[in-house]
Amino acid sequence: MSYPHNLPLNIVCLATYYKGADFINECKAHGCHVVLITKEKMLHEDWPRESLDDLIAVPNDAGPALFIDLLAFLARQRKIDRVVALEEFDVVTAALMREHLCLPGMSSSRAKVFRDKLSMAVYSQRAGVNLPEFVPLINPDEVKGFMDRVPGPWIIKPRSDVSAIGIRKVENANDVMRAMDEMNERENLRERASYYLLARFVTGEVFHVDSVVNDGKVIFSGANQYGRPPMQVAHQGGAYISRSIERGSSDEKSLFDANKKLIKALGLERGATHAEFIKSDEDGKFYFLEIAARVGGAYIAEVLEAATGVNLWREWAKLEIADGKVASSKIRPARKEYAGIILSLAKQEYPDTSAYVEEEIVNRVKKRHHAGLIVRSPQLLRVNQLLSDYAVRFADDFVAVEPPPERPE
Repeated sequence: MSYPHNLPLNIVCLATYYKGADFINECKAHGCHVVLITKEKMLHEDWPRESLDDLIAVPNDAGPALFIDLLAFLARQRKIDRVVALEEFDVVTAALMREHLCLPGMSSSRAKVFRDKLSMAVYSQRAGVNLPEFVPLINPDEVKGFMDRVPGPWIIKPRSDVSAIGIRKVENANDVMRAMDEMNERENLRERASYYLLARFVTGEVFHVDSVVNDGKVIFSGANQYGRPPMQVAHQGGAYISRSIERGSSDEKSLFDANKKLIKALGLERGATHAEFIKSDEDGKFYFLEIAARVGGAYIAEVLEAATGVNLWREWAKLEIADGKVASSKIRPARKEYAGIILSLAKQEYPDTSAYVEEEIVNRVKKRHHAGLIVRSPQLLRVNQLLSDYAVRFADDFVAVEPPPERPE
């Protein structure tokens, strides 16, 4: 890969939560000057300080204006070349910062498409991507007409939050209308009904496709399946599982095709993506759920690296450093194996997984009140067997349940 002649670049990274250590390390390995801006509550995390030229903490309630002013302050000292959001909640803020200094990268209007579930649904629908029917919770007559056409149950979900935060299932039309009335009485204007949408509830298995994108094209992707839908894990507790799917299968082909169409429709030029799809129990079709312009959380990158040897964070960093100018249009995986993860909240502050001794274990999650193992094998059957066995053992050894937050903390 060739790099621009003006190295080292000056890169500012944003991370509201602990993410992206490999991205930071890769930038530093190529001689870049790297500054990380995080929130005060995250200052104690295990950031790769040896790869950071500066680590700045802003107040936990800091808004975009403060980030923009801080960027301008940093720019007085040295020219800024890149601003990169390592975390979902920073995608739009990073775009506003780039626009303030006219830096390359995704615009704020494009970033909002990847943060707003209504926008991504509208864009993907226009492009012919299959997705559950939906309606914004704005006009009562339109909502009632939707419920007359689309039988329940339905899902009410916030347009801008992530994972299962704020999502609830509703069974009848009266509950939906009551929810709208309740939302519109909220003191916080951004928690009122227009910031939510209603969608048909689809039962089925949930999959995710994680990609690296350059020049608007997917140059690497991997498809995994969740053991249980994330919403079910968030609301009912238990272990989270994600695992590879069969290479070359019809499911993999369908997911990769839908993912490419989706990314083209949403207009991402460069970066990493995490898209989720559900395979309907009713008709066997894949339906698009949501997409984010960042690397997937919950150790998804580590699972993909275990299976393929490709590190999403490092590949994304290389594209940023090279300004997208790469010789190859594809990233070739170093191996084609299978991998998976089991992860759960733990009763113990520092869970001990030493009783799990199988040779396929390649990574042990080290995080307070979390137990997790990543396994790898040339055989998908072996990965599935291990994860199924561990799910039973984790329930006895570690699993703790915590209700999902209604809003991000």
